[in-house]
Amino acid sequence: MYDILGPRGYKMSYTSPKRVSAVGGRLRVAPSQRRRYQQRRRYHKTSAPGRRRVIDLYTFPTPNGRKVSIMLEELEMPYRTHLVDIAKGEQFKPEFLKINPNSKIPAIVDSDGPGGQSITIFESGAILIYLAEKTGRLLPSSGADRYDVLQWVMFQMGGVGPMFGQYNHFARFAAQKIPYAIERYTKEAKRLLHVIDPRLQELTFIARDYSIADVLLFPWVDSLAKNAPQLLEETPSVRRWLETLWSRPAVRRGMNVPPTGT
Repeated sequence: MYDILGPRGYKMSYTSPKRVSAVGGRLRVAPSQRRRYQQRRRYHKTSAPGRRRVIDLYTFPTPNGRKVSIMLEELEMPYRTHLVDIAKGEQFKPEFLKINPNSKIPAIVDSDGPGGQSITIFESGAILIYLAEKTGRLLPSSGADRYDVLQWVMFQMGGVGPMFGQYNHFARFAAQKIPYAIERYTKEAKRLLHVIDPRLQELTFIARDYSIADVLLFPWVDSLAKNAPQLLEETPSVRRWLETLWSRPAVRRGMNVPPTGT
């Protein structure tokens, strides 16, 4: 059991049944979760029937890392968390570079990949598309709805993530404050929010139904809302959408992986 922060900063106690813990060399999953996972499973068949497979998640408490933990919690998939402390440079260690040669979190290793073979995937967008296709959830399988989701996925990967990240760096963390850089990325962050807001005036979620587009966007937009709330003053629909996603238990669990303070 650990404390998580709710949508308005209040603490809530929670014990996750979805995550897997190793005890005495064995993996443990709550019985109710095991039944739900087996019932909902539409995955590739394993090469070892009866052997429980879990996904290994390599992560750190950043918006990019939290995308994947939210997705795994939404899908109720057993997973094991490995903390890669990027503040200490652990992403550059040889053992992690074998998983992601680009030395970035998140990354996953799925021992039950296509054909029952192990597969390693990095880049959060690629990971979420893989998990969605593996389970048949949160991404339409074909047609216009699929491409509607994917265009917003690319919007996050190519726009929101990099631009919000640059804003955070120059406005909050850079030792030397550069007015031009701060102004540039402030304007771009606000512009991107104004792309999202009209969409959410008409729809509850980014691509009509809840999807990987929402999962990918949420941690970055939520981080901006906490650290620079003034940038969201003119986008009330974005603020409503944040509250809607915070109301989802899986989102709250995923946002606390690894738990704050780990």
